[in-house]
Amino acid sequence: MANLRDIKRRIESVKSTKQITNAMKMVAASKLRRAQDRIIAARPYANYVDLMLRTIKKKNRNTNHALIAGNGDKREILVVVTADKGLCGSFNSNIIKEAKNYLDENPDTAVICLGRKAEEEMKKISDNIIASYIGLFNEMKFTESADISQLLLDLYLEKGYGKIKVLYNEFKSAIQQNLIFKQILPIETNDSDIVSEIDFIYEPDEHSIIDELGKKFVNVDIWRIMLESSAAEQGARMTAMESATDNANDLISSLSLQYNRERQAVITTEIIEISSGAGAINE
Repeated sequence: MANLRDIKRRIESVKSTKQITNAMKMVAASKLRRAQDRIIAARPYANYVDLMLRTIKKKNRNTNHALIAGNGDKREILVVVTADKGLCGSFNSNIIKEAKNYLDENPDTAVICLGRKAEEEMKKISDNIIASYIGLFNEMKFTESADISQLLLDLYLEKGYGKIKVLYNEFKSAIQQNLIFKQILPIETNDSDIVSEIDFIYEPDEHSIIDELGKKFVNVDIWRIMLESSAAEQGARMTAMESATDNANDLISSLSLQYNRERQAVITTEIIEISSGAGAINE
């Protein structure tokens, strides 16, 4: 009987866990729909500003603006973007693993953490953490991403850091995220970029245009990265909780089968004992 009670207690425990994971899946699905709409709306503008700057850089190879040509400093900053919470599969662990590998090869790199998980893990491996931001993904305000962008611009233009790179998860679909490691400053070109042969006329001047577009690009790109990471996080959490719910159902079925077998064995034993006792009395 003790074994039956243990199995029944475990079934009830798994059922409670299943209710939690199922609720978390529904919440993540609801948040994912909103996050997906926001990132789809933000991508075209961010992509076009990026394309404009890459085109300007390819057409003006002699420009000396720091946002395009670089500032000559070799120091780097790595921005690590994770979630504040867990229970989202390998979403955080993939980012942390890639960041650790990069910092092992480049130990002098400064780090900026976006997300609690990034802060917790980076503290274990780096003594050069410039800033940490926690709770960014609760309400997703552009003003907060603008503060981060301004910090990056100040570090690049005034503090002498030569490269700023970002490591984050890009939203692909509800069941797939792409790990992206890219440089945002100085702005890089792609070999696939097609450059128009038409000359540009800059008003008021080339330096002012690059300065304005470059700062706008950093603002928009950091905002986009936050939106990408938020949508990817909710997709990863929804998938993880759905898998956990399915596993709970399988475990409940297995335990229920075991419980029924044990109970049948107990009943059979009791019937045999009663029959044996009745036979002994009749004799």
